[in-house]
Amino acid sequence: MIRPSVVVLDYGSGNVHSAAKALEVAGADVALTSDPVAVARADGLVVPGVGSFSAVMSALLGVHGDQLIDRRLAGGRPVLGICVGMQVMFERGIERNVESAGLGQWPGEVRALPSDRLPHIGWNTVDAAEDSILFEGIRSERFYFVHSNAAQEWRLPEDGPLPSAKLAWTTYGGRFLAAVENGPLMATQFHPEKSGAAGLRLLSNWVSALHHD
Repeated sequence: MIRPSVVVLDYGSGNVHSAAKALEVAGADVALTSDPVAVARADGLVVPGVGSFSAVMSALLGVHGDQLIDRRLAGGRPVLGICVGMQVMFERGIERNVESAGLGQWPGEVRALPSDRLPHIGWNTVDAAEDSILFEGIRSERFYFVHSNAAQEWRLPEDGPLPSAKLAWTTYGGRFLAAVENGPLMATQFHPEKSGAAGLRLLSNWVSALHHD
């Protein structure tokens, strides 16, 4: 069986090597690069992210990550965002009252969780859609979160021409989005590469769903 090719976008983010290793275990042939040709040709693109929203956006723009992601999605090519890599898919992020522009793939904003104890570090179960691709076989499992900010509402209209997004929610201080499956664009607020067997299964579910040219 041919292993799908996956590029982990290399733009200076932290946890890229652990994500790449987990994806290899999940069944992909993985390259760590920001080369536009490799990004365009890969069956899947993973956008990791740790740190602040504004810093991740600045680093992404430095390698033209906005264009690379947009071109893939315009062609219906799969992209998976992880942690801040999910957050930057929204229109904007607000951290310490400073607003930064995001990639704008989804409407809405990312802001601090409504809790006196931040960051949120720990394991949570999630409430996933019944027909979720990512959470197939692991709907009752727990996943590892480490973050202070999140998207806390979903603003994409459900009566548009595209199929409705599959959303997964969890709670810390208040309800927030744990994962989104929106056609070729999927993302998790938690770190699947740090979530043990359940996280590997989620990555395997995504890898298995990649389309082959």
